[in-house]
Amino acid sequence: MNYRLQDFKNYIRGRKAAVIGVGISNRPLIRWLCGLGCNVTAFDKLSGDDPVMSETIKEFERENICINWSIGDNYLDGLAKEDYDIVFKTPKMRFETEALQACKTGGSILTTEMELFMSLCPAEIFAVTGSDGKTTTSTLTSEILRKAGYRVYLGGNIGTPLLDKVEDMTSEDKVVLELSSFQLLGMHTPADVAIVTNVTPNHLDFHKDYEEYIRAKMNVFINQSACGRVILNSGCDITYDMRKEARGRVMFFSSDRESALRDGSSLCPHAYLDGTELVYEDAGSRTVICDKNDIFIPGNHNVENFLAAIAATIGYADAEDIAYVAKNFKGVPHRIELIRELDGVRWYNSSIDTSPNRSMNTMNALADRDEHGVLICGGADKKCIYTGLGDAILKVCDRIVIYGSNGDLIEDILAEEACGRKYSVYRIKDNPGDVYEFPQTRDNVINAFNEAIGKARELARPEEIVIMSSVGTSYDHFRHFEHRGDMFRELVNDLK
Repeated sequence: MNYRLQDFKNYIRGRKAAVIGVGISNRPLIRWLCGLGCNVTAFDKLSGDDPVMSETIKEFERENICINWSIGDNYLDGLAKEDYDIVFKTPKMRFETEALQACKTGGSILTTEMELFMSLCPAEIFAVTGSDGKTTTSTLTSEILRKAGYRVYLGGNIGTPLLDKVEDMTSEDKVVLELSSFQLLGMHTPADVAIVTNVTPNHLDFHKDYEEYIRAKMNVFINQSACGRVILNSGCDITYDMRKEARGRVMFFSSDRESALRDGSSLCPHAYLDGTELVYEDAGSRTVICDKNDIFIPGNHNVENFLAAIAATIGYADAEDIAYVAKNFKGVPHRIELIRELDGVRWYNSSIDTSPNRSMNTMNALADRDEHGVLICGGADKKCIYTGLGDAILKVCDRIVIYGSNGDLIEDILAEEACGRKYSVYRIKDNPGDVYEFPQTRDNVINAFNEAIGKARELARPEEIVIMSSVGTSYDHFRHFEHRGDMFRELVNDLK
């Protein structure tokens, strides 16, 4: 029996909860809380006239879920009108927000859907964070554990909330979570097995500074006991230095053998690439998992993702199970996803590339396969570093179609790093106020996106590729990167 869950259910019945943000993770939270007999008030900055909010309200009404609403520009004012026993904040709201601190001072429990889930979960939790590679590493880890025979729940930032499934979980199950810095900021509950893939400057439009971003990533393991495990990328200086803060068992991975073994300790297990062999080494025992060329998904960054998953799952799965996943895992949507071939041109969707570093990884993976063609890029900037992006793009694409608000930054780095290489840039005019969610500007968004696709088709030649690698978030025009990628897939499949 899950005594912590039962205790929470006894506590929450008849209490008042405030849920801030009615997004993907908080809608199931609201349903779950209401099912436990809690009185819920939902807060969101979207107004009732917004099509998404309007449909959300109707959805709850159709399900006979009765909740109170505080929405629109001054939505947080409603927090002061009632005393709430517990307040769930949206991940992209800072804890020091004045309205939240007023609730805390008044005696409210201040938490998040993710922290409550991790506190109540009876299953062993594998959590993956980092600037890049989180989703692929999380999915690989879950696939390996499934192949080894476990019942596995995959969720978190990957888009699947799990709190409403906690009652079905047992101590024999495994949970794999992808966690963003937003979810980890202020987190006190560690994962049993924590993976930090890498850290590069990211989301600096939200975090106070780079140091806060780094510290947020460390929250995935900082409160572990001696029984915890943390898997760190020893090829990244920032994640390698995190070993000093770990209280549990430290394990390293890197595609570079020298970097993987840089600590010089036989006490820390290592997963690394030795020639073309993926190797796991612990206490002098060396296990060859598979060959690099067996991994179905391309790119050195995916080799590192796989090494991280090896370090996380070794001991739960044998080498044969891990190798099977390497050979058969086809990747996840929106990550160099082949959509179709048309007139001899292959079209790829990599909408997950929400930062320059992600796009550089994609370009390097394509360069390794000797691909050439046309790039569609552009999105909202997160105050990232663009150094190296221009060089990476021009290894693969000499025709660049830009649709997005960070277009000037992309053009600047291309000019700076071209070093005499010839290329052409085509800018698609986009209005910063055009957002898909607003009916009055939806056609503008679709038409501009179609124009970018049409231009890429015009420029591409047979035997080449068209790759959408966005170099920025989707929030300038779309709901999220999946929405952008799904629309790209749909429009490309509509081409005749």
